[in-house]
Amino acid sequence: MQRIRRISFFCLLSILLLSCLTGFSEADEARSLALGDWGEDVREVQTHLKRLGYYTGSLSGNFGENTAQALMAFQKDADMEVNGIADPEVQTLLAQTLYRPLYLGISGTDVNRLQTRLALLGYYTGTISGTYLDQTRDAVTAFQVKMGLIPTGFADTMTQTLLFSSDAIARSGTGLATPAPAEEEVIDGNKEESIVDESRIPFVKKQQYGSSGKYVTQIQERLRDLGYYEGNISGSFQGHTRNAVKAFQTRNGLNADGVVGQETWDALFNLSDVAGADDPPQVITAQIAPAFHIVVDVTNQAVTIYARSLTGEYDIVVKQMLCSTGTKENPSDIGDFVLSGRKARWCYFPKWGDYAQYWTKINGGIAFHSVIYREVNTQSLSMKSYRKLGSRASHGCIRLQVADAKWIYDNVEAGTVVTITDSLPADPELKSSLVKPDLNRSNMLPVATPYPTEKPVYISGAVPPQSLTAMRTGDSGENVYWLQCKLTELGYYTGTCSGTYLAGTEKAVSAFQKAMSIRVTGIADKDTLSVLYASELQTVAPRATAVPTLSPTEEPEETPATLIEEETDEVPIVLIEEEPDDDPAPLIEEEDDDPLTPVPSDPLA
Repeated sequence: MQRIRRISFFCLLSILLLSCLTGFSEADEARSLALGDWGEDVREVQTHLKRLGYYTGSLSGNFGENTAQALMAFQKDADMEVNGIADPEVQTLLAQTLYRPLYLGISGTDVNRLQTRLALLGYYTGTISGTYLDQTRDAVTAFQVKMGLIPTGFADTMTQTLLFSSDAIARSGTGLATPAPAEEEVIDGNKEESIVDESRIPFVKKQQYGSSGKYVTQIQERLRDLGYYEGNISGSFQGHTRNAVKAFQTRNGLNADGVVGQETWDALFNLSDVAGADDPPQVITAQIAPAFHIVVDVTNQAVTIYARSLTGEYDIVVKQMLCSTGTKENPSDIGDFVLSGRKARWCYFPKWGDYAQYWTKINGGIAFHSVIYREVNTQSLSMKSYRKLGSRASHGCIRLQVADAKWIYDNVEAGTVVTITDSLPADPELKSSLVKPDLNRSNMLPVATPYPTEKPVYISGAVPPQSLTAMRTGDSGENVYWLQCKLTELGYYTGTCSGTYLAGTEKAVSAFQKAMSIRVTGIADKDTLSVLYASELQTVAPRATAVPTLSPTEEPEETPATLIEEETDEVPIVLIEEEPDDDPAPLIEEEDDDPLTPVPSDPLA
């Protein structure tokens, strides 16, 4: 019988203290093992193959034909090159693997164990035979449906991980099942569920005279229910629909412009006390505007969070983040999108068998989320996806450093507008200021800075705290920051005041020099600076007090994980709500494409 393709096999959870289990670390520089080799490292490979059910021989330490055949079976299940050679990557993967994939026709003690656990939870009523037949497949399918997984009937690693965790749900109820024995439990039971108001109908885009489509149909049906509309449910926004919208707006104290913007939409669909056509007029209490506006800059691969100023405009930069948007072949959607509030602690991409943390939905096809992981384990970070931050790398989603994805997950609410644009100019200073930090391999978090410094403070009209020494491309520091701020004030510089002198600063200095009839070099020499700060120097303005240099990139918090949904414009995503353990595990340097359209564990997501 043909096997089901096992792409998700290496969505694996690491074993506690991996380095202790494998006996290999990067420092050990494990050798590649092949037919004819012998030693303790061969015995280690045999041990893991036997634990997973691939090898039934003795733990001899001799790499013979049986060991090679077992290893090739493992490689085939893993969608790796089937060559019978245990290179360091294969050895690492063997040590990480908690469960082999189980499917129709396979036998072994692990099938016996699977059937026993399914029987305990009420899904399996057959004989504990140790052979995976139709009744076992049906029980696995029922469990997957209950847990919100794709019902394949194939007991992949994710299914087994949940089955033997304390979060497994019994068939007869909605509560958590009795935990599996401690040695079988591989996911922490602390569960941080993302609570979303499923009754809320999010505003997507403005509807007005001439609009058509499903949103117009929704509006017409709602207006009909409230007694304002008596025309056909046509999905076409014409005169009768506009008049009904105006009547609704007038009776509910809204601006009667006949246009369904966010305020009118929320009054129609998300407030319970609106006035129908036969009700007394009401006044809709104005809703508080979202705290932030998010701009995704495809040109510079950066995300900027803006807060509202006293003018009501979103013009205060709160935070800027390095990101990876979609590739040119699979670009991120361009436009304005309103967040619905859908979030997930972890997301799973079944097409590639990858995961990410802190998923925040943008629209039906894309989302914000962290860089890629190979398992539900914070130690299994894909270094390839981390290195690619700052360049196009995803299938449309917006990848971020873990701390940045968590910030959006924690702070950004439903109703927030996200603008994704590819029309902003190149800003090398911005990209330079968002360089990702090195990672501490012991915890896969950015290397800690013992005493982080604060961003310099620019004081308009004050003499710079540093002496007027020449600056040029490649220089950095407080004096460069002041130069950029001063040139911004004068209208010559439009980039990011980062404190690093790059092409944008050089261009602005050249423009200033040309305007002041100074020899155009792009170098901020002493003569140029004397002209630039002439008014401050002539009036003997107070000299600013020296302040620390720019702050480093924010570090992610060492919080335990939990789990759930994701992105793409092609493939459904299964969401799960669990926390991984934080056990150490080796770095993984594999392909890390993410999928497209997320499909959560419930049909409404």
